[in-house]
Amino acid sequence: MLNNYLKYLEFINEKIEKFFNRQKEYIFCKKGCGLCCKNAQFPFSKIEMQYLFIGCKDLDAGTFNKIEENIEKIIEQKKNFKGEKFTYDCPFLINNVCSVYNHRGIVCRSFGLMTIIQNTDKKNKVPFCYAKNLNYSNVIDFETQQVSGKKFKEGGFIEEPLAFNVSYDFLTSKDFEESFNFKFGEKKPIIDWFSDKSLNIKQ
Repeated sequence: MLNNYLKYLEFINEKIEKFFNRQKEYIFCKKGCGLCCKNAQFPFSKIEMQYLFIGCKDLDAGTFNKIEENIEKIIEQKKNFKGEKFTYDCPFLINNVCSVYNHRGIVCRSFGLMTIIQNTDKKNKVPFCYAKNLNYSNVIDFETQQVSGKKFKEGGFIEEPLAFNVSYDFLTSKDFEESFNFKFGEKKPIIDWFSDKSLNIKQ
């Protein structure tokens, strides 16, 4: 099943890379930014976690121990959290760099693109980093959070700013499971895989 998941990843990576290249005028992602790895929940399916753990096997002891420390700290913070939505920095983010980049999850691979929102009255979803003058900030109206025709015209851009169907729900849908003959399995925030002992980073 994991081999089939890898075939799916190869297919998805190729599509997503083409989308990013097509939108390169609006993309400001760079190594060391790390904003997309902070203050979120990070949905992961079981097979994504299993693949991520394969990447952990190649980590040096210092990085591995730091990840374990991060996990323990986040779990403790969650126990004391009284709000509605618990968010945190990804435990695999070390010095603003993903320590398991090649084995990262689906949501990590697609973040940064403008996303089509299906089955809702809402318009396209812009990555939140636009507010930090990053992705799409050069063409987004900050009040409406939508593409500004005026900015697009005045910017002299070549490629139209587009939204793509790269939501996590779509990219982990049953259609892909059936096409590539594998199962994503249960899906939940990455820290919950450690909170309830469903998986262990050392396995």
